[in-house]
Amino acid sequence: MIMSPSELRLTIVRPVLQQLDVWSQIAENLMVGTALQESLLTHTQQVGGGPALGLWQMEPATHDDCWQNFLKFRPELGKKVLHFTQHPVAAEMRVNHVYACAMARIRYYRVSAPLPTDVNDLMALAKYWKQHFNTPLGAGKPEEFYTKYVKYIG
Repeated sequence: MIMSPSELRLTIVRPVLQQLDVWSQIAENLMVGTALQESLLTHTQQVGGGPALGLWQMEPATHDDCWQNFLKFRPELGKKVLHFTQHPVAAEMRVNHVYACAMARIRYYRVSAPLPTDVNDLMALAKYWKQHFNTPLGAGKPEEFYTKYVKYIG
């Protein structure tokens, strides 16, 4: 692992979400769980040669869509995201974990469905990840998210 889940939470996820003004305990847990599920906090390039980048394994097309179809129309939020990088390009997510975190949170922030409300309901977080990050067509399963979260975080 590049870092422990608690280090990710305290040094990247919480500060990024707070600076974006989109922090909640649920959002923080979702972001840590997503990074665990997507990369096991180890891979910054998709295993097997796919396009996904960073600890949150966002594809360049998704990154670009966030900028072109969401942040472009929310300049104040876009400025907050730019606080984390001088190079707002997808490749930056491989080496800049704070920027990758910000972009992953923006991806979730775009979703019209509210975040789960029970901070202790890990399966609700897992299902939210599956529906809104991995997508129903993705290979990941909510049970994997849940199992990794319990194993590495408790």
